[in-house]
Amino acid sequence: MPHFLRQFWDSFLSPMLQRPKRFQVAALCYRESDDGRQVLLVTSRGTGRWIIPKGWPIRGLSSAQAAKQEAWEEAGVSKGSMADTSIGTYTYDKTLRNGLPVPVEAHVYPFEVKNLKKDFPEASERERKWVSPSDAAGLVQEQELKSILRDW
Repeated sequence: MPHFLRQFWDSFLSPMLQRPKRFQVAALCYRESDDGRQVLLVTSRGTGRWIIPKGWPIRGLSSAQAAKQEAWEEAGVSKGSMADTSIGTYTYDKTLRNGLPVPVEAHVYPFEVKNLKKDFPEASERERKWVSPSDAAGLVQEQELKSILRDW
């Protein structure tokens, strides 16, 4: 492809054809232990890959409150201290029920866990485990989330 066509595609056409990113909230659940800080990962329902709890905003709740709700539903976090400020964002493609992928930007809120319940809404659909932040970075797939975990 000639240089001017490539430049036209990259700078004008391609951005116009991309779907805008959708917004999600995510809870970076953690605890302090004798072995240092640990992060709680859960498996996704569809693929079984390791993720942090996340979901769509909830009407009437702040982003941090919605992330806290996701931590309860997906990981069973019943008590803890949620930060009001995001520590970063990561992007990924989410496949919707209709099979189409949409770009998503997830805002990450740290959530210090004080209590976990064995019985929670998605307990039968997910596994969960505590790991070090560096081990968590090795288990998740999203590059920006890996960076957040390593830097945090």
